[in-house]
Amino acid sequence: MAINLSKGQRVDIGLQKIGVGLGWDPAKTGQDFDLDASAFLLGANNKIPADEFFVFYNNMQSPDGAVTSSGDDRTGGNSDGDDETLTLDLGKVDPRVEQIIFTVTIHDYETRRQNFGQVRNSFIRIYDAASGDEICKYELDEDFSIETAVEFGRLYKRNGAWRFEAMGLATTGGLQAYVSKYA
Repeated sequence: MAINLSKGQRVDIGLQKIGVGLGWDPAKTGQDFDLDASAFLLGANNKIPADEFFVFYNNMQSPDGAVTSSGDDRTGGNSDGDDETLTLDLGKVDPRVEQIIFTVTIHDYETRRQNFGQVRNSFIRIYDAASGDEICKYELDEDFSIETAVEFGRLYKRNGAWRFEAMGLATTGGLQAYVSKYA
């Protein structure tokens, strides 16, 4: 049975192969919303060990083969469920990596004048990659009226086991804000 998480809540994962689904419904503004899911695999210093540990639409897999992206859904309106997914094999994660941050950012937000206040039904969910059974889900319920980037959640190691934390932390600056923070 899946657990519905609140911001800041944490849960043990207990599996090696998981999927991370991210979904959203953009407002009908006449323009497509191109939201992008990314993963930052961070070391003890809260930085990526190398550029390749940043998984996004231009780098679809981490060098250790642990994280793979489904690719870029350029409209966000192509599904009733996950718009973009990341598949993880936690047994392959490079030993230097202590946490994985999952972000969603709005591509070309300045030109299109878009922000997360125009996006509804945003969520991150963790599911068993083998069975498809949902483990937990965090629905973002804040109204981020100026923010263009959100850290939805993170996986982190605690006593050798992987846990997930619902974060829901937003900022402005799009993807570059996180590249500057974690690279």
